[in-house]
Amino acid sequence: MYRIFLVEDDRGIADAIAAQTALWDMETVCVRDFRNVMAEFSACAPQLVLLDISLPFYDGYHWCREIRSVSQVPVIFISSAADNLNIVMAMNMGADDFIAKPFDQSVLMAKIHALLRRAYDFSGSAPVLEHRSALLNTGDGSLQYQGEKVELTKNEYRILLGLMQSKGRTVSREKLMELLWESDEFVDDNTLTVNVNRLRKKLDAAGLSDFIITKHGVGYLVE
Repeated sequence: MYRIFLVEDDRGIADAIAAQTALWDMETVCVRDFRNVMAEFSACAPQLVLLDISLPFYDGYHWCREIRSVSQVPVIFISSAADNLNIVMAMNMGADDFIAKPFDQSVLMAKIHALLRRAYDFSGSAPVLEHRSALLNTGDGSLQYQGEKVELTKNEYRILLGLMQSKGRTVSREKLMELLWESDEFVDDNTLTVNVNRLRKKLDAAGLSDFIITKHGVGYLVE
């Protein structure tokens, strides 16, 4: 089942789209907190995004830029602001298509199906994990925070991935060392400590202080 992330503040339009996509065995997740769209995007892990331009707090162009900084998921703008300037701007921001309101539901579904076929017949979409507005892209191993990219080594990425996949739960040192054993270098307890400390310094420098919590004698967690 394809999952669609809908960023639309008109509840009537949102409900109509959700009902229509359900008829095609698709799940539509409608954004609830327009201040924190990226956290909901990450939790949804959608295969396609439908995005309005005029939204509370930040416009659709802002969220398109944020999504494009961490994901290549297909994006379709749906907006009544369908003049050439807005269409060109949407495409320049990374959108894949633009549908003018009001629109016919059959046209919307045809465009959704066409874009899903193009996007997923030959490639997949890597999920993005979110914690405290930091976004970990599991496709390319990158970490984004407040528009800035935090460079990670392979081991730092493996540690952060293990912790963010188990968000809210303590991950043992033994489990984290198992993740590091996937690399070619020798791994022992000291190697893990060194890598965790280096990762913490990078997170602190990026503004993510106390991102990783130590549970003495047990392991680490993010919560």
